[in-house]
Amino acid sequence: MADIRKKQKRYPTDLTDAEWLLIEPLIPTAGRRGRPRKTDLREVVNALRYLVRSGWGWEMLPKEFPPWQT
Repeated sequence: MADIRKKQKRYPTDLTDAEWLLIEPLIPTAGRRGRPRKTDLREVVNALRYLVRSGWGWEMLPKEFPPWQT
């Protein structure tokens, strides 16, 4: 999942591949039970970094990020 690029637009707050490789092992893997993940967790982390940097609320996320309900 380290090299998935769904967004067309990149932001200065997006993780680099090297940063993602450091963080990815810390994220729990999807369990065998329950729904499969549909959202790229790297994009969720990118969205969190964008929010922290911008100071905006979840509803103000650009459409390139996963839905704010994620």
